[in-house]
Amino acid sequence: MNELTLGRWLADRARTTPQRVAIRFLGQDLTYAELDSRATRLAAGLAARGLRRGDRLATLTTTSPDHVATFFACARLGVALQPISWRLASAEVAYQLEDAEPSLLLASDDYAELARKAGTKVEIARIGDPTLEADGEVEDVARDHDPLLLVYTSGTTGKPKGALLSHANCFWTNLSFDRTTSLRDGDVVLQVLPQFHVGGWNVQPLLAWWKGATVVLEPAFDAARALDLIAEHGVTTMMGVPATYLFLAHEPGFAVADLSSLRLAVVGGAPMPEALLETWIARGIEIVQGYGLTEAAPNVLCLPPEEATRKLGFAGKPYPHVDVALRDADTGALVEGTGTGELVVRGPNVFAGYWRNAEATEAAFADGWLLTGDVAERDAEGFYRIAGRIKDMVISGGENVYPAEIEDVLHAHPAVLEAAVVGVPDERWGEACAAFVVLREGSNVGTEELQRLCRDRLARFKVPKTFAFVDALPRSSMGKVLKDELRAGATEVSR
Repeated sequence: MNELTLGRWLADRARTTPQRVAIRFLGQDLTYAELDSRATRLAAGLAARGLRRGDRLATLTTTSPDHVATFFACARLGVALQPISWRLASAEVAYQLEDAEPSLLLASDDYAELARKAGTKVEIARIGDPTLEADGEVEDVARDHDPLLLVYTSGTTGKPKGALLSHANCFWTNLSFDRTTSLRDGDVVLQVLPQFHVGGWNVQPLLAWWKGATVVLEPAFDAARALDLIAEHGVTTMMGVPATYLFLAHEPGFAVADLSSLRLAVVGGAPMPEALLETWIARGIEIVQGYGLTEAAPNVLCLPPEEATRKLGFAGKPYPHVDVALRDADTGALVEGTGTGELVVRGPNVFAGYWRNAEATEAAFADGWLLTGDVAERDAEGFYRIAGRIKDMVISGGENVYPAEIEDVLHAHPAVLEAAVVGVPDERWGEACAAFVVLREGSNVGTEELQRLCRDRLARFKVPKTFAFVDALPRSSMGKVLKDELRAGATEVSR
């Protein structure tokens, strides 16, 4: 039996509560019956075009009901949805398309040009085009462990890797999420996270459609509009990264905004600053903090609202059905009791591996545990606090940025001899990138030229905020760049 597949979630709900509102989008309501009908017709149309179980379908689109219908159509066909970030440069989009080899790329009108600039051989069609649909019933052929989502994550080697998340992975992460921060069928969910993130699906929206709740979809996040939507639609729960709540709190109308309906706010992607947490608690909003990563679909740790004040700065305890441990980086042994080590994860939510990358998949696991690359501390009560990142990742506005990607771009400039990138505190985004550059003798390239190079090759959030031109990079006796020294210097400069 294949009981964990998600394709039937929408059909089951449409049969049970057909007239209940599934999506509110830009002033229009879409019932469960209407959404299921759209997904069914699209599945039939995609099948008629030759898409089969095991294929990939890529999207380059803003959040929309069309994208939701596409997700459920793919789920029924056993096709993996590959949602590509519209924040990427065309070269980055091209790499993901070439690597995944999808059968079709669906793009919204606002990103059609980006799709064309990617210059791949993949057929491009407009998402939501009614000619993609067809009459007829479609059999749900997906299996529990078939890929459901193919989400690319930045890699420490500079090349993104495609994390394959199965139906079973997504089933279990939604079940465990519900057992910790339960959604009710009468809830109204505000969805402002982009759907190219796994969190845009598995942190509230899919669970809401499983349970028959209403999701208010937004194509993009605007703080003032979000506050209005909370009051207008009686939003009861939402998910965001710390920057989401920071921008909301900094809105002039925040202090008097009607938040009376909002009972629960979930935050992830980065630690929530204590002052910001206190601001929201003062407004009477329960905050659920958490920790996760794409490879775990993404939920790993959760700090429930009742512990938010007492355990400020902690990411919490593992979700149900999720096991975590601390691993000694030197010996590989698991740390017992209180202590510090690399956080490792296992459970049915953990992915099977990276797309066509056996080497990276093998490196991601040790003794059956997923290696997160993050250092965590565990206290006597079993609560975890994220202490640092082994992989040197920077989290800017909830986006994961790996310095190696940026360093590769800088090294491509003929005037650059060496480059190193580190993360530094940033009031607006939590963290920003700072670049240290050693120029070749006789070169006089400046900040503007290197920033322009990065903007041409990388998403905007990856472009270093500051550049420092130095004579040499500090190195250890083994020749490793001492990024801690660079980070300390960059922090001083940023002040």
